[in-house]
Amino acid sequence: MKLKFVLLIILFLLADAMFGQCAMCRAVLESEEGQASAKGINDGIVYLMAIPYIVVFSIAFIIYRKFKK
Repeated sequence: MKLKFVLLIILFLLADAMFGQCAMCRAVLESEEGQASAKGINDGIVYLMAIPYIVVFSIAFIIYRKFKK
């Protein structure tokens, strides 16, 4: 159980290093100087990807706690 928790924490800490752009978005954004909008696009993709997982995990945790009692 501890190993799974540690791996989960490591994945959350490494989420910033993941790039979620498709090939076309990457090609357009790499041609730009400064890469400011590319970083913004990456952050937005990671944010939009994380929200459904957080919601589903929260609902599953609430259901688990209800049945545990």
